[in-house]
This record gives sequence, C-alpha cells and structure tokens, in this order.
Amino acid sequence: MALLSFEKKYRVRGGTLIGGDLFDFWVGPFFVGFFGVTAALFAVLGTALIFYAAVQNGDYNVWRINIAPPDISYGLKFAPLALGGYWQLITICAIGAFVSWALRQVEICRKLGIGYHVPFAFSFAIFAYVALVVIRPVLLGAWGFGFPYGILSHLDWVSNTGYQFLHFHYNPAHMLGVTFFFTNALALALHGSLILSAANPGKGEPVKLAEHEGVFFRDIVGYSVGTLGIHRVGVFLAVSAAFWSAVCIVLSGPFWTRGWPEWWGWWYNLPIWG
Repeated sequence: MALLSFEKKYRVRGGTLIGGDLFDFWVGPFFVGFFGVTAALFAVLGTALIFYAAVQNGDYNVWRINIAPPDISYGLKFAPLALGGYWQLITICAIGAFVSWALRQVEICRKLGIGYHVPFAFSFAIFAYVALVVIRPVLLGAWGFGFPYGILSHLDWVSNTGYQFLHFHYNPAHMLGVTFFFTNALALALHGSLILSAANPGKGEPVKLAEHEGVFFRDIVGYSVGTLGIHRVGVFLAVSAAFWSAVCIVLSGPFWTRGWPEWWGWWYNLPIWG
C-alpha cells in the first residue's frame, strides 16, 4: 500500500523530453509516454518484418529462420528487400525500439527525481548491439558484415567469425569481456544470496539487517563493500562486460585481420627475455 500511495504523488504530468503531454499517462502500472509508443511501434513492426521475411524465405521452422544482411557487393547501400533489405529495415526497427526504451527510462527517472543510472547502464547494451550491426559493418565498408537474424544462423555466424580469427578467445578485449561477464554473475549471485539469507530467516528468527550482511563478508573475505558499494560494483561489472564485448568485435576486422594468437607475438619480443 505504501508503494501505491507514493505512486499517486509522482504520477503527475511533466518531465517528458519531447511531445509535452502527448501520451504522458499510465496504463495500469506501466508509464506510456511518447517513447513508450515509439518503442512499441518499432518492436511490433520489426517483429512482423522478421516473420514476414521468414515466410518469404520459406522458413516456417523458428529454429531455421535466417534473415541475412545484404551481400558484401552492396557495400553500404540499400539492398532489395529479398536480398538483405528486410535485414536493414529490421535493424532500423531494433535500434529505434532500444533507443526509445532508454529514453522512456530517462523520462521515468525525471518523474521520480532520481539519477539516470538505469538508462546509462542500458545504453551500454545498446552500444554492444549497434557495434555489431552498424559500427563494425561501416568500418569494414559493407552491411554484409553484420550478423544474421535467426537462432541457428546467428550461432553459425558467431562460430564462423571466431574461426576466421583462428582462436577468438586470444582477443585481449574478448578476454576482458568474458572476465567481466563471469565476475558480474558471481557478484550478483553473492549479493542475491546474501540478501535472501538475511531477509528469509529460519522459523521464529527475526529478519537480519545490513550489519549482519556486512559482517558476513568481513568475516569471509576480510572486507565488505557495503550496501551502496555492491550496487556500484554491479553496475561497473555489467557495463564493462557489455563495453568490452563490443570492443572485441569492433577490433576484429577493422583493426586486426590476422589470427589473434599472432597478436601476442609482442610478448615474445620483449627485451626482458634476452
């Protein structure tokens, strides 16, 4: 009930970025907003284009759907719909939906009077996607270097790209990205399990407080980052994982064309080895 009472106070018009009062209302618990409408339109249109293109290709099995980008020969030009044009339109819709969702988050933050940490963090996920379908293809000079839309076709693209650079896991940016992904999972597991341990005590036991949580980690690892600190750590690990995953694929092709094991030759050539 406390949450519902608070919602009455902040559910007022204003704080929108564009459009003024246009769509500045809620449907149940969901804030609509101008960017909520554009996000929905882009998402519906993009999804419809995926299924329509799949039917045009004769792919009625969801596992076999393959919406491929244009051939390399088209460069950065618009391609005919059946020859990669659908992929280009779907990509535009996806970017429109993701950016709209982030801007909707900004408007909600403005209404609540809180910081923009959520849209800031989400923007790194958008950056990772844009790096794959826009930044890297532009740097390589053709939309054909983007990944196809489809479950198995996408996995095939990942595998083929990895083999193209011999051992992709030798990519130093990939190493950083994987490290941050795993560390983020570890941090979230530790944080979530600790909160559940304190907030769900045994029968007849009182709910434990933040002091108990801090003491647990001081006892087990010698230091507790604190209730605010753990969320700062979580944001850092999450955005770092997305950032370095984008960097690793942008480096591969535009800036490094050989096998990644070759890159490590500088280590063997250090003068310290005599």
